[in-house]
Amino acid sequence: MNPNWLKIWDDRYQESGYAYGDQPNEYLKEQLKKFEPKQILFPAEGEGRNAVFAATLGWQTYAFDISEAGRKKAIALAEKQNVKIDYQVGELSSLKYKDEAFDAIGLIYAHFPADVRVDILATLSRLLKKNGIIIFEAFSKSHLEYVNKDANVGGPKDINMLFSIDEIKSYFNDYSIIELVEQEIELKEGHYHNGIGSVIRFVGRKN
Repeated sequence: MNPNWLKIWDDRYQESGYAYGDQPNEYLKEQLKKFEPKQILFPAEGEGRNAVFAATLGWQTYAFDISEAGRKKAIALAEKQNVKIDYQVGELSSLKYKDEAFDAIGLIYAHFPADVRVDILATLSRLLKKNGIIIFEAFSKSHLEYVNKDANVGGPKDINMLFSIDEIKSYFNDYSIIELVEQEIELKEGHYHNGIGSVIRFVGRKN
């Protein structure tokens, strides 16, 4: 684990309030309600807003992140909403999730470093059951133009950490595409996602 990477996220999550708000991502919120609540995993879940929301819908919810500060806020948010989530701290390679353990995975702004992204996404895919669902939203490569104009919208400034539609098709080539689009949207998520940006939205079913 890059210690600088960990420090960035711990510092952010130790700030007052919730860095990206305490409400779920709008796309995740819209999509989750379409599926029967079962077992769902949230990688790189930060302060827990999406995992906690899933739990309020009846999902058996699991999450992980490298930041202990993020976990503390997530558990506090779950207690506030009177739900429980299973939240682990560590890199995916060190955690003990079983293959085909989950019915859904929520990948919301999970911008993993470029040198490990392919391996992480492949591992996550193995954790998903056949016919399981991926719900994905992240910044597109086009977003670089937006964040250079307005830093308040947030997101990586390294194009190698951003996504394209072709990359999504490649990473999830054994999935049936339910939706895959690049869209310009307005973000209003806490302190760090505010303004107009470009995102990739993807819902896929594992074949």
